[in-house]
Amino acid sequence: MNQCCKSTTLLLLLSAAVSIIHAVDNTALPNFFLPPNAASGPIEDATCDVEQIEQANDSQLHVILRELMTTSFFRSFAVDLDQTCPLAEWNKKKKGKSGGGVGSGGSSTSAVEKKNDVSNNNAAPTEKSTKDNNDESGEAGCAGDLPDLDPDAEPACHVDLGGDSEPDFMSGGGFGGSGSSASSSPPSSASSAETETDAASDNEEEFECSGGKDELDDDAEPLCSLATDDSSDSNPFGSSFDSAALHSISQREWESESQQQTFDWNKVSDPVVINDDEPCDDESGNLPETFWLDTCSKIKAGEGLKIVNLQLNPERNTGYNGTHIWTAIYEENCLSLDGTSDAPMCYEERVLYRLLSGLHTSTTLSIAKNYYPPSKKKGRTNWEPNPQYFIDKFADSPEHLRNLHFSYVVLLRALKKASPFLYNYEIKTGDILDDEMATILMRRLLDSMILKSCQDVFTAFDENLMFKEQVNAITLQENFKGVFHNVSSILDCVQCQQCKLHGKMAMLGYGTALKILFLPEDILAMSLSRNEIVAFFNTIAKMSESVREIRELTTMYWSTHTRLEKSDPAIGGSDLRDMTTGIDGIELLDVTVGAVSNLANQGLIDESTETSLIQKAFQRNPELMVLSKHYGSNLRKFLNFLPNIDSQVATGIADNDGPDAIVVGTGLAGLAASLNILDRGGRVVLIEKEHRLGGNSNKASSGINACCPQNSTYGDYLESFKEDTIRSAGGSAKVHLIETLVENSEAAVQWLKDRVGVDLSVLAQLGGHGHKRTHRPKSGMVGAEVIYNIQRAVKSYEKSGMVKILVDTRVTQLNRDESGAVVGVEAVTIEKGGANKTLTLTSPNVVLATGGFASDRSSGSYLEQYRPELMRMPATAGEFSTGDGITLGTSVGAGTVDMEKVQVHPTGWVDPKDPLNPGKILAGELMRGVGGVLLNREGKRFCNELGTRAYVVDKMFSHDPHYAETQSWSVSTEIPTFSLVLSSSAAVGAQKHVDHYLNKGLLTRIEGVDALASWMKLPVSAIKASLTEYQRDAKKGRDAWGKVTFNGVPQKDLSSEVFYAGTVTPVLHYCMGGLTIDKDGNVLDENKEIIPGLHAVGEVSGGVHGDNRLGGNSLLECTVYGTIVGKKIPIKPRNSIQLTSNIQQGGGASTKPVELRNISADELKEHNTEGDCWVVLHGLVYDLTDFADEHPAGPESITELAGQDGTEEFQAVHGENILEDFDPIGKFAS
Repeated sequence: MNQCCKSTTLLLLLSAAVSIIHAVDNTALPNFFLPPNAASGPIEDATCDVEQIEQANDSQLHVILRELMTTSFFRSFAVDLDQTCPLAEWNKKKKGKSGGGVGSGGSSTSAVEKKNDVSNNNAAPTEKSTKDNNDESGEAGCAGDLPDLDPDAEPACHVDLGGDSEPDFMSGGGFGGSGSSASSSPPSSASSAETETDAASDNEEEFECSGGKDELDDDAEPLCSLATDDSSDSNPFGSSFDSAALHSISQREWESESQQQTFDWNKVSDPVVINDDEPCDDESGNLPETFWLDTCSKIKAGEGLKIVNLQLNPERNTGYNGTHIWTAIYEENCLSLDGTSDAPMCYEERVLYRLLSGLHTSTTLSIAKNYYPPSKKKGRTNWEPNPQYFIDKFADSPEHLRNLHFSYVVLLRALKKASPFLYNYEIKTGDILDDEMATILMRRLLDSMILKSCQDVFTAFDENLMFKEQVNAITLQENFKGVFHNVSSILDCVQCQQCKLHGKMAMLGYGTALKILFLPEDILAMSLSRNEIVAFFNTIAKMSESVREIRELTTMYWSTHTRLEKSDPAIGGSDLRDMTTGIDGIELLDVTVGAVSNLANQGLIDESTETSLIQKAFQRNPELMVLSKHYGSNLRKFLNFLPNIDSQVATGIADNDGPDAIVVGTGLAGLAASLNILDRGGRVVLIEKEHRLGGNSNKASSGINACCPQNSTYGDYLESFKEDTIRSAGGSAKVHLIETLVENSEAAVQWLKDRVGVDLSVLAQLGGHGHKRTHRPKSGMVGAEVIYNIQRAVKSYEKSGMVKILVDTRVTQLNRDESGAVVGVEAVTIEKGGANKTLTLTSPNVVLATGGFASDRSSGSYLEQYRPELMRMPATAGEFSTGDGITLGTSVGAGTVDMEKVQVHPTGWVDPKDPLNPGKILAGELMRGVGGVLLNREGKRFCNELGTRAYVVDKMFSHDPHYAETQSWSVSTEIPTFSLVLSSSAAVGAQKHVDHYLNKGLLTRIEGVDALASWMKLPVSAIKASLTEYQRDAKKGRDAWGKVTFNGVPQKDLSSEVFYAGTVTPVLHYCMGGLTIDKDGNVLDENKEIIPGLHAVGEVSGGVHGDNRLGGNSLLECTVYGTIVGKKIPIKPRNSIQLTSNIQQGGGASTKPVELRNISADELKEHNTEGDCWVVLHGLVYDLTDFADEHPAGPESITELAGQDGTEEFQAVHGENILEDFDPIGKFAS
């Protein structure tokens, strides 16, 4: 056999795709992985870069693919998991002839032990010591490295076939057999009386799942379901299984006896499978055009064919160890033509290697993302990630991540080529609605390749560059397909059912892509089976999900770390026999000097301190050596404890370098920008002129828009969202800013869910929207939930010094350098004694996130300059909304846009206790979206309540004769009021909001239409007439104002209906105008040129919303543009020290709960002041005295509940998870 060159003996990946292999290399990781976005830049052998792929994936592909894979057609996959391993079968036949086996012809036990002692960094990770194959097979089955599995848990390798009826799977070609619903066979034990051959077969993979026993419950079930190998002895590959991998592995020593049993073969002489029935070359010397038709033929199916629901069998950690499988796969990737061992890897070989590496990487990412299983003893209800595992596997080799991106690009190229056929492909499962949805989604996916944000990635790979070498083109193609066949066959040697399922599905997807790329287009339609199409799309979706997982796992890791570290401890050994002499003493000295050197290199100690500590180290100072022994691997603690050795050390600690950005304003936009910078390893100074964080974002109630994470069920699509936003923006629409907003909406909501931890599972349709696309929490107000969680995430960086938060601090000036770039700010902070202190802060980037100007009614204010007629209009914005950021920006030449566009929201609550207060609480679109109707002072409806804000306000203002005639509002006109009425069924749709407004006294519960008329001080007949007409319109499906969606219609018997009613009035709510920006958040001057170093996000910027903002787009704008700016700001290279954190990924042993004392109602009432504020929440008493001032919604919401049970009020605004940050002081003994 021609042995592959060293460059193609590719055992370089960090982990097995179907295994959990713990890293054994203790060497330090190189700094190139800092910052944590190392998987970036151009992709070799493709014409795009990682950033382009991520943009396309985030803006379009991922959300469509994820939804598409949930449809019946694409989640149903036919697979035979009972095919026997061809290597073991051939082995069994050979041993039957020669009498060979473990004892007679294989490697000896000593050879196995010797192999386990060899460290080879160029090889796949070696298996640690394994059980003898005479051990009980039940124990050796699947303990694996899967931690914390509960005793009654389903085995992790088990394939869940679900309860779905089998679709008509064979109608489009494919395997040609009927599916089986039988589940996988359980492991079987080998009797000692069995022959040596049978025992070898039964225990062939025993070694692969033996680790991790200490992580499992004592009575946990095995994790791997090992299939019984009981088929015939015939070799399914004919007389020989010719494989480069077989010969290569046979030349090595074995990792275990059971591995030898699995891979025991005679030496072979050719690197690829040769089939007698292979199509012959045509007369022209070319291969026939049907040559690639059988690419997928070695992904075999027989009597064990099953229909598997892929949604019920996600790829995750099973504890299975398949190192030897991947070893065989990589060594199979050899297209050697000349028999030399030093030939460089050819282009075709690189393509195949990158595809295999991409698959391997994708599976490893799935394992890392779903690493820790649900566990009662660990308090985990879902699978949880292990970011450290991800870092351990990929920190040294980010090129493997780029191979994943390459694989994605190849699949997308195949998708583009097949699009004419696929666009008209008939999806047929029998479920008409589901099939129609699948067709719509598939076509939407195919249409995405024409979008500007996606088109480059669909053409980044060119298959026409392959097999161009005229002399060897035919041989290359034959070998390429032969290797692919061999790799496909090797997958039948995987014993974990879950792992085999995903491996075979992905290889079938790859094979389908290769068929599409290399077959003539005119025969594609007859060449692809239904199962191949299912596998193809699922493989694309798998790569799409993996692209997201890279970023998610990286973000998770850096949220608790400031330096890259492997999980292996920096200092080995625990028995330090002598700290000052001998080998151990030298090692400890090395650790000490290294720690001091790192502190000096990072600027954490000055030169004199460094000299003093090095002196002490070489003098073997006992205190310093003890400190090094225990804290040498944790520089933060090492530095903190140094003053205990020498008080002079404290004076030598140097300041860290300056911030990467100064962010002014702490609403959602400022916090989103800050968190993205921090997650990338940056440093931020966050400035807030108020005492509390959150700004107006904290008040948001309706939700945040996004298309289309889960709302494809309602027929939503990006173009519809874009059209609705443009329609609301009117003649001032800036399409490039709207496209940025809409195309990043799905990623924004997903980031809030995944990174910030906000529940956004409820979907609603607001006014002005054609579909349900507004997301909000099941419990609590969306603004309060988002701000609480994101400020907590940002504050988690305070201890490390990565973020400095300055409250009660007002920025007074932007500083510029000689080139005109903004390089910092001047600020004034109010100290505790009331004195002002001036600060000068420098940074190459300043982000303005200061909000709008709707509450500034002072002389010369922006409101007076641009909309004087609105000066008496009440506002929902906080008193702090005075346009500070616009003033700062224009002081350095920034342009402004749409300043006259001030949004009047139709519904702000009028508090009956304080009706003249200019500050109003918003009655969000949600109240009308669930079915609330607006009635004027005559008790009549006057508009489509689901219209845009501008439309509803216009209808309200039109009650004034002067406005109706001139379309101009007069500052002297009395502001009108209206009644907002919800039925009982409408109230259920906004229960949390209704409860909150009831507690605030803004809504009133009213039983019966007579009582409603009395509350409105109108005749019952007038109210009955309006509501009865509304009921008739709902039945017709349309009213006089064009309303076609009727939610929460009052019940037929109005006398027994329960109504919820409140008084509302138009209010100033949002400023569409502000600083001019581009789509990347750069502030532009009056000539539309970028002002270097200055960025603006959120309401302070203008142009995103045009004439009128669409409901739900405010939080979206803050998140989208805050993220864009947070991701683009350059991060200074720095070697930050490792944070110490109490956060343990994947859970850990819980601390013993503290016994709480009982607190009586009388004792509770004694703590009822602002300075002594106890509140009962869910039966527990909390001391919220210190927290009240920090509460994003203001202290009043807390102090008004002092000495009381505030559970009902709390539930109306917050989710119970917020209480995790607070320790109760007792139990309420009511």
